[in-house]
Amino acid sequence: MAMHDGHRERLRNRFIEEGLDSFEIHNVLELALFYAIPRKDTNEIAHRLLARFGSLSAVLEAPVQELMQVEGISKNSAVFLSLIPALCRRYYEDRCSGKCITSVEEAGEYFKPKFIGRTDEVIFFLALDGKGRVLNCEIVSEGVVNEVNVNVRKLVEISMRYKATSAILAHHHPNGNALPSEADIETTWMVRHALEFVGVKLTDHIIVADDDFISLRESRQYKYLFESAPEQKD
Repeated sequence: MAMHDGHRERLRNRFIEEGLDSFEIHNVLELALFYAIPRKDTNEIAHRLLARFGSLSAVLEAPVQELMQVEGISKNSAVFLSLIPALCRRYYEDRCSGKCITSVEEAGEYFKPKFIGRTDEVIFFLALDGKGRVLNCEIVSEGVVNEVNVNVRKLVEISMRYKATSAILAHHHPNGNALPSEADIETTWMVRHALEFVGVKLTDHIIVADDDFISLRESRQYKYLFESAPEQKD
C-alpha cells in the first residue's frame, strides 16, 4: 500500500507542477479515480476502462450501469466519472452567466460548452433583452437523435415571462455532423412565426457538433428563415 501511496503523491505533485497537458490519457483517468477509489491500483482500472470504451471522452459519457460492468468500478466511482462532464458544463455556464450575446461567434461560444458530454439531442432556448443580455437559457426539449420535438407554447411562455425581445435556438448533433436536417429547418420556421405573435424576434438557430457549430442565419442557404418577409422554398 505504501508503494501505491507514493505513486499517488508523485502523480498529484506532477499535476500541481505541470497541469494535465503532459499526461497520458490513462494517467488523467488514473488521477481522477484517486478521489473515488482510495485503496486500489487505479492505473490498472484506468487501462481497463479505456480498453472497454476506447477513449477518455467515451468513458466519461458512458452510462453508470455500463461503467459498473468494468472490474474495479463501483457505483460510487461510476457516478463520480459521470459527474465530470456535467460539472464541466456547469462550470462553463457559470462563467458565461450575465453575458451579452451580440454576434454569431459569441452565440456559438456560449452554447458549445452546454453540450459537453451529452449523448442525446437536446434543444436550448435563449431569451435575450434588447441589448443582447442573457435573461434565461434552458433546455426546452430532449430525446434521442431525430426524435426531439419543440413545445412552441413553452417557448412563448418563457419569452413572455422574461420579457424577452429576441431569442436564439440551439441544439447539437451527437453524430458530429452540424449540417441541418429537414426537421431542423421546419422547427426554425415554426418557432420564428410563433414568437412573432408575441413580438419576439428569433435571431438565430445554432447547431453544435463536437467542437464546431454553424449558424443558420449566417448560412446563405437558410438565411431566408430569419428575413422579415421570407418566401417559402419549394
